[in-house]
Amino acid sequence: MTRYFTFLTECQNPKACTILLRGASKDILAEVERNLQDAMNVARNVMVDPRLVPGGGAGEMALAQALNEKAKLITGVSQWPYRAVSRALEIVPRTLIQNCGANTIRTITALRAKHVSAGNTSWGIDGETGTIVDMNDFGIWEPFSVKAQTYKTAIETAILLLRIDDIVSGTKKQIDNGSGGGGEAAPQTSAPDAE
Repeated sequence: MTRYFTFLTECQNPKACTILLRGASKDILAEVERNLQDAMNVARNVMVDPRLVPGGGAGEMALAQALNEKAKLITGVSQWPYRAVSRALEIVPRTLIQNCGANTIRTITALRAKHVSAGNTSWGIDGETGTIVDMNDFGIWEPFSVKAQTYKTAIETAILLLRIDDIVSGTKKQIDNGSGGGGEAAPQTSAPDAE
């Protein structure tokens, strides 16, 4: 079957564009469509907010390092949230390293050492080889707006889970103390005396 397509290019001030997608099967075509949609959303995000951050886990590692430094200035249990978020952020480069089949412990330690030095905030993981590379030279960038929203959502979810845990723990303490969770002690009934 012969199909004919007309392509109009270099139009003056186009108001709409049509993109034709082809695939060997419906599944492949659906995957191509999802990838195109993702790419268009990234382009839209960059147009709305043009700020970019280094990819490959470099942004997460830089933020983890900054939070660790902040935690060192705080004493007592108040430093624990900073350290917990720092550890959580290191999951992104750690996952990239694991997916490449590289030595996770050695590579994450080397990446931490890079980020300790001032001005090395753009070092991340090459997603194909698992090696440490400078994202400025490597050319991997991510939209700041996406990263910021991801961090906000993660922190809000953690806070919500902690609140739920506090509620469940408080209810359990009330039940253990004999108050039944309703604020008043349950009425005691005695069995009638046997004659």
